[in-house]
Amino acid sequence: MMRIPFAAMVGLFFTAIYFGAAIFAGWIAPYGMAEVVGDSWEPWSWAHPLGTDSIGRDLLSRMIWGGQTTIFVATMGTILSFSLGSVLGFVAAVKGGWVDQLLSRMVDLMMSIPSLIAALVVLSVMPVTLPVLIIVMGVLDATRVFRLSRAVAVDITVMDYVEAARLRGEKQLWIIFREILPNAISPLIAEMGLRFIFMVLFISTLSFLGLGVQPPMADWGGIVKENKDAIVYGVPAALVPAFAIASLAISVNLVADWVLNRTTSLKGGRG
Repeated sequence: MMRIPFAAMVGLFFTAIYFGAAIFAGWIAPYGMAEVVGDSWEPWSWAHPLGTDSIGRDLLSRMIWGGQTTIFVATMGTILSFSLGSVLGFVAAVKGGWVDQLLSRMVDLMMSIPSLIAALVVLSVMPVTLPVLIIVMGVLDATRVFRLSRAVAVDITVMDYVEAARLRGEKQLWIIFREILPNAISPLIAEMGLRFIFMVLFISTLSFLGLGVQPPMADWGGIVKENKDAIVYGVPAALVPAFAIASLAISVNLVADWVLNRTTSLKGGRG
């Protein structure tokens, strides 16, 4: 830990702040999520360090509660996409043949439709709840994880130690989780950071378009939508969540780059 690069340390610091605020939102938020405490777009003050929003709610409290929702949905969506995409990608690489062709063509078909358009179509006919958002985002993003995990696994399956495991009579699940996964973890970790940020941007975009997190719940994309008109009057209420999204993206990418460098410096390959 003493040899962590400065950039990675900065990323860890801000990532820890955002995740800590999300976890302990109920203890550190000055006001409730939808509590009206003043007039519209009040300036920054000791009572309201970030001012108030379009209907007089404390913006700092809204940011803390919104961060909790945004990070929770993005984290669960990332976990779902990686669990589904990586397992299917490894299965396609190990099985080969018609299984690989079937899964790959299905993924190609899903990827031919832009993720945002697909999500908007699905969410327009379904109840917009957090579980539905997580499932839709996770399934759509699993296609990208599938392509990466399959490409990595195809190179690993021809290695001598994988062939040796097959000759020993090991089961395919054993080969996937004991031989392929440990040697594919480095690119997957780097991709996980990128996919998490994509999830943050995805849920924020959906909320800005009105099909994401629904009021009175808060999330950063919804806060931008609620306060976008304030920019005309010089009120920076909409810029605060935009800055939070950007800084979280940079922080997580710094951490992911450091983890990638650490894992690639370790001895790979199990001979």
